Amino acid sequence: MNVTYDKLNDVTGKIVITLEENDYADKVKKELRKIGESRPEPGFRPGHTPEGLLRRKYGKSVKYDVINETVSDALSNYINDNKLRVLGNPMPKRSEDFNIENKDFTFEFEVGLAPEIDVKIDKEMHIPYYTIEVSEEMLDNQDKALRRRLGKQEPGDTVNEDALVKGVITELNEDGTVKEGGIVQENGIVAPKYFKNEEQRQLFMGKHVGDEIVFNPAATCDSNPTELSSMLGIDKGDVDAHTGNFRFDVKEIIVLNPAELGQEYYDEVFGKDQVHDEEEYRKALKEMIAQQLVADSNYRFSIDARDVITKAAGKVELPDEVLKAYLRMNNENLNDENIDKVYAEAAEDLVWQLLEDQFAEKEGLKLEESDLKEVARLMARNEFAKYGMTSVPEETLDKYADQILADKKVRERVARDAFNMKVFSKIHDVVTLDNKDVTVDEFNALFNTGEKPAEA
Repeated sequence: MNVTYDKLNDVTGKIVITLEENDYADKVKKELRKIGESRPEPGFRPGHTPEGLLRRKYGKSVKYDVINETVSDALSNYINDNKLRVLGNPMPKRSEDFNIENKDFTFEFEVGLAPEIDVKIDKEMHIPYYTIEVSEEMLDNQDKALRRRLGKQEPGDTVNEDALVKGVITELNEDGTVKEGGIVQENGIVAPKYFKNEEQRQLFMGKHVGDEIVFNPAATCDSNPTELSSMLGIDKGDVDAHTGNFRFDVKEIIVLNPAELGQEYYDEVFGKDQVHDEEEYRKALKEMIAQQLVADSNYRFSIDARDVITKAAGKVELPDEVLKAYLRMNNENLNDENIDKVYAEAAEDLVWQLLEDQFAEKEGLKLEESDLKEVARLMARNEFAKYGMTSVPEETLDKYADQILADKKVRERVARDAFNMKVFSKIHDVVTLDNKDVTVDEFNALFNTGEKPAEA
């Protein structure tokens, strides 16, 4: 076997692999022997089928597979041994005169090479960093949300937006009279907050125990069979026959009373004895919100950092034709009409990946298991926070983090996120930050189409 390499230009090379019969003949014999042992032929015991018969029946396919594997291994080994920085996959050059009956073969591959990129990411580089100011409105909204989340459902006098309403649901005729033989749901219960129709929701607002409400159950849920059957206590297959008005006789109202400020509430939100009065509570809330907003600030920083660094790198030469061929080989929906658009987007991401990898290599950044664990813990913490659980024990977070990482696909996504976080965290440390305090509206405006890009 002979493997040669020619560098055609800065970003493209050619690898030629030449095979002679003695490079693959023994492997073909070995594979045929395995077939003879595992696939009995009529008239022969396993392992005693003549080689000639096996070669006539399976020889071509076995030879093709062996040659393909031999060439693939040779190609991979050459790239690894010579530390070629290949982008995408080597693209084989089609040979019109390929004949499996031949003894010697020559295979040619075009490879795209990663370009050398000269960009310095250091204190000379300026990148904006936006810190979102915590407003009184944010504090009030967070206070309201937490107190509602930790509140208690108790009997009430008036239907409000969060109330559960219990009573008797009775089917009516078109003239408003009770329908003979119609549906009567004695244990009816509705939550107007989740009605999909605002007009139907308002029919319940402000009502009291003993009131009668004429409403249309089908309209409350867009005639969803599952929801309607549950509300009326009938089979899903019967709901189409009951889409008219019903009367709701209110028997009980359950309202959500927000949690009251006090030591029990403070302990539940922030942990035991961390907060003791309303002043400390507002201060702790502000710190909580500010910490939550750090993720938004860091996300914006990643956008600006990528923009500034990419511009500093200038135009980066890529092996365009090789990469386009690679894309088309892996996506049957790509053609001459759409390949340029798709490639332009892919090339932009590829350039950033090269810059990111180059920076990580220079700074000696390596992804550790602890990095994955920390991101998984953060995911778990955020999930608990959705339900108002802000002081989750460390052992609980560790348990959920381990469950997250046990899923192979999720683990791969966590690894990508962890690597990106590590890279941008280091970029944050080595560049000069142009710190800017902004309101939440000013921050959101940064994402509007046509915003002025960050300057290096």
